[in-house]
Amino acid sequence: MVTKPRDKLTYSEPIATGEIAISAAPGEVYRLISDPVAMAECAEELCKARWIRGATEARVGNWFSGSNRNGHRRWVTHAEITEAEPGRRFAYRVRTPFFVPISRWEYDITPDGDGSRVTVTNWLRVPGWFIPFAIMITGEPDRVATNRANIATTLGRVKDRLEGREWRRDPCV
Repeated sequence: MVTKPRDKLTYSEPIATGEIAISAAPGEVYRLISDPVAMAECAEELCKARWIRGATEARVGNWFSGSNRNGHRRWVTHAEITEAEPGRRFAYRVRTPFFVPISRWEYDITPDGDGSRVTVTNWLRVPGWFIPFAIMITGEPDRVATNRANIATTLGRVKDRLEGREWRRDPCV
């Protein structure tokens, strides 16, 4: 499936997608997904997040910072919210603190019976010259496979959290 690029730095095809059915209303799902501070508890690489530039909520143009980890490796990203439709869609683009584009993430929420279906789509936006640095920083040479696996893990945790099941993620140290 080929999609139209969102901007000149977005590759035309997503590198990773995932989907899950959740027994929670779309508004409830959106409240969690659009709160990066809360999502850090469910995410695989995102260790913690905080609002930056005066932002306190999910609105188009607001920014948050993410502290990420992969084993002993740590790095920080900044993300700008590009779409925020309560109960329907949340999207943001990620860059390094020194302005190199990294990725775009989209979360689509649709009603599904008494619950919701969540679809996550991820585009890589890293310029070719930065890929060796990204591998060195993150320790991950196969970003496609990693993001696919991380999406599945994160969506499972989101489902467990919203459906009230116990789950545990290794603490960020």
